[in-house]
Amino acid sequence: MTDVDLVADVHRQLVDAGGGLADIARLVAGRAPLLTSTEREHVGRQVAARFAGLGPIEHLFEDADVSEIMINGPGPVWVERHGVIEPAGIDLDRAAVELLVERIVAPIGRQVDPLRPWVDGRLGDGSRVNIVGRPVALDGPYVTIRRFTLQRPGLDAFGSPTVVATLAALVARGATIVVSGGTGSGKTSLLNAMAGRLPSRCRVVTVEDAAELDLPLPHVVRLECRPPGTEGVGRVDVRDLVRTALRMRPDRLILGEVRGPEAFDLMQALNTGHRGGMSTVHANSPVDALRRLATLVSAAGTTVPSAVIADQLAAAIDVVVQVARTDGVARQVVDIARVVGPAEVDSVDIGS
Repeated sequence: MTDVDLVADVHRQLVDAGGGLADIARLVAGRAPLLTSTEREHVGRQVAARFAGLGPIEHLFEDADVSEIMINGPGPVWVERHGVIEPAGIDLDRAAVELLVERIVAPIGRQVDPLRPWVDGRLGDGSRVNIVGRPVALDGPYVTIRRFTLQRPGLDAFGSPTVVATLAALVARGATIVVSGGTGSGKTSLLNAMAGRLPSRCRVVTVEDAAELDLPLPHVVRLECRPPGTEGVGRVDVRDLVRTALRMRPDRLILGEVRGPEAFDLMQALNTGHRGGMSTVHANSPVDALRRLATLVSAAGTTVPSAVIADQLAAAIDVVVQVARTDGVARQVVDIARVVGPAEVDSVDIGS
C-alpha cells in the first residue's frame, strides 16, 4: 500500500468513526504496524492535514521559499519559488480540488457557486487566496494563494545604497509616494519596507482590500475590507474605509493598492492636508501610473474635468517609484520619478 492509499484509508476510518486528531496515531499504527515511528509520524501529519488543514497542499506552507501556490483545476499543482514557476510534485483530482475549496471558503463564511463564481479572502496565516469556479472557470475550480511571509525584505533588498538613501530621505521628509509596477513585481513588499522607515511617533492608518502589510511601528491602525455575506449584504469596500480612516487622525495614510474609484477619495485626501501618504498601483512606468490614477478617478463618477484631475494628481503626488523584476527574479527599483506636472515626471539619478 502506498503512502497516498494509506493516508486516504486512515482518513476514511477517522471520518467514519467520528474521531478526532488525537485518534490519528492509533489508527495509523493499527493499519500499518510495520512502519517506523518516523514513517508513522509522516503519515499522521498528512492525515491531519487532510482532516483539518488544506490536505495535500498543507506541507507547501512549511516551505519558506514558496511565494505562490497555483491550482488550475484537476491536475498538477504549481508553485513559485524565487520568481520561478515550477510543478510542486502534487496532482489533484476533481474531488480533491473541490474539497480543498470547501476547506478554504467555509472558515471565511463564503461560498463559490454559479451566482458567485469567485471569492477573494485571507487564510488564517494571512495568505491571500483567490478562487474562481464554474461556469467562469472552464476547467476549474482555480485556486491561487499568495503566501504571507514574516520575512519582510528591507529597503536594501530593492536597490543600491543610493536608492535606499533616496527612498529613506523621501519617507523622512513626508513625501507622498506611489509605488508602481506589474503583478508580482514587489509593490507591496517595497511599500512595506518604505513604511517601516516612518518615524515611530507617527500614527499610521492602513487600508487594504486583503491585509498584507506588516509594519514594525508602535502606532498602527489596520483596516481591511469585508465582502458581502451569503445574502449579498454587509459589504465594506475600500472607499468606505478611506473615508473612515480620514476621521481617525492619521499622520500617514497608507492605501495598499489603488485599483478603483477610491482613487478619487485618496486624491481628495492628499489635497486637503493628509500629505505623506503611500500607495501602490499597477502600471508599467511612472507616467503610466499617473495616467492610470487619472482614469480611476474619472471612474468614480465625478464630474471633475479630466484636465483638473490631472492637475490635482500632480499636486497631490510627489514621487512615483517604479519597481520591476530586473532579471525575471530580483525585484528592484528601476526608477524614482518626481512629479513635476500633469503626467510629467523627472527621474532621479539612481545609478546603474
